[in-house]
Amino acid sequence: MLVLADANLRLDASAIDYIELAFYFALVLGIGYLARRQVSSSLDFFLSGRSLPAWVTGLAFISANLGAVEVMGMSANGAQYGLPTVHYFWIGAIPAMLFLGIVMMPFYYGSKVRSVPEFMRRRFGKPAHLVNGISFAAAQILIAGANLFLLASVVNLLLGWPLWVSIIVAAAIVLSYTALGGLSAAIYNEVLQFFVIVIALVPLTIIGLVKVGGWQGLVDKVTNSPGGTAQLHSWPGDNLTGFGNSFLSVLGIVFGLGFVLSFGYWTTNFVEVQRAMASKSMSAARRTPIIGAFPKMLVPFIVIIPGMIAAVTVSEYVKDKQVLLDGGKAESGVTFNNALLLLMRDLLPNGMLGIAIAGLLASFMAGMAANLSSFNTVFTYDIWQTYVKKDKPDHYYLNLGRIVTSAGTILAIGTAFIASNSGNILNYLQDLFSFFNAPLFATFILGMFWKRMTPHAGWSGLVLGTASAITIWGLSQAGYIGLEGQGTSFVAAGVAFVVDIVVSVVVSLATKPKPDEELVGLVYSLTPKETRQHDSTGENAGWYRKPGLLAGIVLVLTIALNAIF
Repeated sequence: MLVLADANLRLDASAIDYIELAFYFALVLGIGYLARRQVSSSLDFFLSGRSLPAWVTGLAFISANLGAVEVMGMSANGAQYGLPTVHYFWIGAIPAMLFLGIVMMPFYYGSKVRSVPEFMRRRFGKPAHLVNGISFAAAQILIAGANLFLLASVVNLLLGWPLWVSIIVAAAIVLSYTALGGLSAAIYNEVLQFFVIVIALVPLTIIGLVKVGGWQGLVDKVTNSPGGTAQLHSWPGDNLTGFGNSFLSVLGIVFGLGFVLSFGYWTTNFVEVQRAMASKSMSAARRTPIIGAFPKMLVPFIVIIPGMIAAVTVSEYVKDKQVLLDGGKAESGVTFNNALLLLMRDLLPNGMLGIAIAGLLASFMAGMAANLSSFNTVFTYDIWQTYVKKDKPDHYYLNLGRIVTSAGTILAIGTAFIASNSGNILNYLQDLFSFFNAPLFATFILGMFWKRMTPHAGWSGLVLGTASAITIWGLSQAGYIGLEGQGTSFVAAGVAFVVDIVVSVVVSLATKPKPDEELVGLVYSLTPKETRQHDSTGENAGWYRKPGLLAGIVLVLTIALNAIF
């Protein structure tokens, strides 16, 4: 990406495109300024005062994830692997999102915790809480850097600025509205950004399909391209996992991605959970991820399909795709991360190009803002207030949150250069998820359903689970484990999950658990059913507001999509 501007791959934007972009940025900053007027306490800044309706938090829930992973990462995967990439949505997201809404949100929202690490503190005590808080904060800075790198890459292509200048400018824009209005600014901008992203990517997909002769034309071109027909069927996904064995590939997708990575990300990742926690009621909180699941099912059609189209129409990929698949460097300087940008360059006229660029920038800003808003909450509440300054006035923590947001942005500028070394950004991000999310999910799910799990097991399982994932990654990097594609992250996640469970069980049996009365509201079997129920009257009444029914509809549709593709 560093050489794109020099490789004559600039986007040919005109004055109308720049006017559209300027209007969009003015709108984003205006929302941040207006949101600031609603911030009078730390709860307003970090959790929007728990006052937002379900449709707002639902769209923000999905938009917060429409960052580097969804847009550039999945289009890169579409160009590299094809349709097996849909597993990140239909297997690796939807089931976990439904589980979060139906099973876990009553615990999160009902306990009134301000973050996922705070839930860990109540369940396991301070050691597990501190480990989780530090690891989560580190993960968010690394992931924010990935979003920032891709955001800066668009600026680099558009204006030809050096990458380091692009990174600083892009970071300043996101910092401005996040520091002004806190979570409310981030959420309302995420709702706006969701619609901008859709408006940008739907026309690109349609124009691309027309160019290749419709779906059948795309099938024919992909069949005759490097990678062949394996890119046209989601199962068994051997090219995605790199296992070389269909049974192991399906097992890796279902267990490694569909269970460990997916549930670890969607059910314990505070970036997503924070949006649901900002809802005005438990019913709205439960519906938040389920509402988000409806558009989530359809996102593959506007990110993966364009990636596949780019791989067979963009001249640089037609020439160099086999080189890239073999792990080499293309003479043109492209990587798979560039798929969406280069397709826009080739297909979109001026005017529409500006909207598409705004959509890309919107996606990266949504992702980075989500990372920053969750980072500042966890650092302020779970690290600073708990271990450094415990009894300061609320205004102190509000001001600290803004300072922490600025510090997080500066750190993300540094980690953006780490992300720049990855040819496929999704590989980088999946490795991070296997380090941090997989062991956390193991600790979380075991602690929620097994009251015998002890505080010592909480922190030791987390530490050793994370260490095992990093070990698998290191062995793969050193060539001792021969896995291609994203199989390394699947295996690392599976190992981290198993190690965490085994360590937690062994340590629990050797140490003393908390008394039952301290676990009410934190362990499923000890929590009265009525406290896990939501109010179904007034604004929460109606069949279309029933979380269970909505989840059932989503599940049926997802199964149908898996069967079709």
